[in-house]
Parts: sequence; C-alpha cells; structure tokens
Amino acid sequence: MSESRKALICGIGGQDGSYLAKLLLGKGYQVYGTSRDAQVSEFKNLTRLGILTETEVLSMAPNDFRSVLQVLNQVQPDELYYLAGQSSVGLSFDQPVETLESISSGVLNLLEAIRFLNKDIRLYNAGSSECFGDTGATPADESTPFKPRSPYAIAKSTAHWLTNNYRESYGIYAVTGILFNHESCLRPSRFVTKKIVDTARRIANGSKEDLVLGKINIIRDWGWAPEYVEAMWLMLQQQQPEDFVIATGKSCSLQTFISLVFHEFGLDWQKHVEFSRDLFRPSDLSESRANPDKAQNILGWNASYFVEEIVKMLVKEKI
Repeated sequence: MSESRKALICGIGGQDGSYLAKLLLGKGYQVYGTSRDAQVSEFKNLTRLGILTETEVLSMAPNDFRSVLQVLNQVQPDELYYLAGQSSVGLSFDQPVETLESISSGVLNLLEAIRFLNKDIRLYNAGSSECFGDTGATPADESTPFKPRSPYAIAKSTAHWLTNNYRESYGIYAVTGILFNHESCLRPSRFVTKKIVDTARRIANGSKEDLVLGKINIIRDWGWAPEYVEAMWLMLQQQQPEDFVIATGKSCSLQTFISLVFHEFGLDWQKHVEFSRDLFRPSDLSESRANPDKAQNILGWNASYFVEEIVKMLVKEKI
C-alpha cells in the first residue's frame, strides 16, 4: 500500500473511528480525522490506542457545507469514512433534530462536496441495523426492507438512501455498511454493554449497588468492533460499489449477555439486577438478526469473535 494514499475519517475520536485509524495506519495510509472542534477534543481513544501523534486532526462541522468543502479541498482524500453523527438510539428520542441533522445532513454535504470537488473520492457511510426495525426470526440481508422505529434509525435510513441516490445519479463510489451491534473496550458508558461490564466489575470489587436496566429480553447480534472496521475498508477496495450487511450471523438475548458478564466475575446476575420502566424507550426492537453471507462471499469477510469471546475480552479490557 502506497504511503501517499490518504484517508479522511469523520468521527475519528469514536470507537469505530479510532480502530479504523489504527487499521489504516498499519496499511501505510496517511490518516486524517475530524471533529467539530479538534483543538479542544481530547481524542482519548486515539491516545489509548497509541496513535494520536500519527494522525492529523482537523475541525469540521458536518452539517455546515462550507466547512465540509474546505476540509475535503484541503485533504483531497482517496477514501472518506463518515462515522460521525449522534450515535445513541436512546438519545435520539430526546434529540431528534440533532440526530437527523448530524447523520443525514452530514452525509448529504459530503456527497455534494465530492460531486463538486472530485468524483474519484470513495465514500463509506456508516449505516445501522436499526434501519431494519424488528426482524423477527428472519435474518435481515441487503434486500430486506427498512422499517425504522426511532429517530436514529430514520436518520440512518435517510443517509442510506442519499448514498444510493448519489451513487446511481452521479457515478460516485459511495457505499453503506449496514453494521449490526459491535462492541469493544472503547464504548462510551452510555451504551448498555459498557454499563453492564462496568457495573458488574464494581460489584465484584465490593460495591453494594445494583445494575438497573430496562428490557433484557431483546435479542441482538453482537460483534467485535476492531474486526468490523476491516469490513469498512474492504468495501472501498471493490471494483464496484455495493452495500453490505456486517454482522456475526448469531444473535442472543441481552439477558444472556448479562449472564455471561456476571459469570466472568463469579457472580449470579439475578441477585444484582433491577428493572426500571424509566429506561424503556418509546419504541424498541424485540429481535435483530442478520444474514451476512454477501460480505463473506464478496468481501471475504466473516466475524471471528462471537458473544462468548467478546464478553471475555470486554471483562479483560483487551484493546
């Protein structure tokens, strides 16, 4: 891989952005990243991965077209990864406007900037399994219709169709990775998986608190974030731009996840978990299942880690 190849990661400070930056640096890329105010952002994840000094960070507001245009014109990247925007499903019910603008308007501005500046820039858009809504027992693939049930899912669906439209209308190499849940030690504390692990650790260390949760009978497909970012990169290396579902293909309940975490700490989860209706969302997905066969067949990508191994790594805080 040529050292002159350049990648721009919007949202480089987040879980996926940080792991993606590490992956691309290892492949010889010049890696640039953005946040709304790079001068005051701490980029703790980049520091934790030991790569902060190897990346160049810039300020960019994705919902400000002039800001987007300036950064793309300055960097002239070969590959552009849009991983920014409001990332919490729960928070999207409280901040629907911010969620829609930061996700869908951000993608639209990037697509427009590529159309004006350089159609050769390849764009990866971070999609979400939330777009499918409740899949029931039938695993979702790339042909499954979207039935979004949250402002976050609606925003991600909008960004997905914008990406498709610009690909078909203007010949831009733009793709969406429809990623199912993927975890790591870099998850913020507001995510339920991080909350479960951190609380169980404190209880194991003597804390008298209980773990307070909402619904635990929901079913999700959990993967390992560091290997999901490789799928993002692979999607931009194909001859033809296509969208892909990225997942393990195996789903389990949140209760199972909780049980596995507490077992790692030698605890019985049923003695330490309480439930609160205050944590119920206005609408939620009962089942989320995935069929990632296309990624395996075309990208040659498949998940190596499943929920049992992921829990062990989260408990051990393996980077």
